[in-house]
Amino acid sequence: MSTPKKEKFAPAPRAWQRMLSGRRLDLLDPSPLDIEIEDIALGLSREVRWNGQTIGEWGYTIAEHSLLVEEIVGLLKPDSKIEIRLAALLHDAPEYVIGDLITPFKYAIGSGYKYLENRLMQAIHVRFGLPANLPDTTNKLIKRADRMAAYLEATQLAGFSDKEASKIFGKPRSMPNIRITGISPQEAKKNFLKRFEELS
Repeated sequence: MSTPKKEKFAPAPRAWQRMLSGRRLDLLDPSPLDIEIEDIALGLSREVRWNGQTIGEWGYTIAEHSLLVEEIVGLLKPDSKIEIRLAALLHDAPEYVIGDLITPFKYAIGSGYKYLENRLMQAIHVRFGLPANLPDTTNKLIKRADRMAAYLEATQLAGFSDKEASKIFGKPRSMPNIRITGISPQEAKKNFLKRFEELS
């Protein structure tokens, strides 16, 4: 009688990423202890908005976008608490790991992407002393600033006409007088870290 062969099980696929800080971030179960602001700043300064389809020598980075949204939050609500400004600066922080997918692609992927993004965002918030889930009023304020930033980027950098951008993003009632341009990844990282230090 022959001995039954042992079944071979394939190892589970790797679900973590090694960061330059030395941290190993589990994407399926991210721990706040494995999140470092230097890793976030580096990733966001090398990830570009609009899939790189912007004018200028440099791509427009997520780090720059994050700074813009935080600035607009300050214009919309000058008396915002420091925590709200910090949350605005970090509003796209998960993209240092999962990248910046354009909105149409996010819809095509489905809910799995949003689940991973939310888990990572909660860990980032906890790591930097924010509530895992922000109050609705804070989320709405940041979202409003985010859409205003998208409008400015679309019309100044991404080739959208005013009419097209107004239809997609909604034209802000009071337009902030901000001119934007792409800068080098090194400068974007430096500016992001400087603002983080000021807020924290």
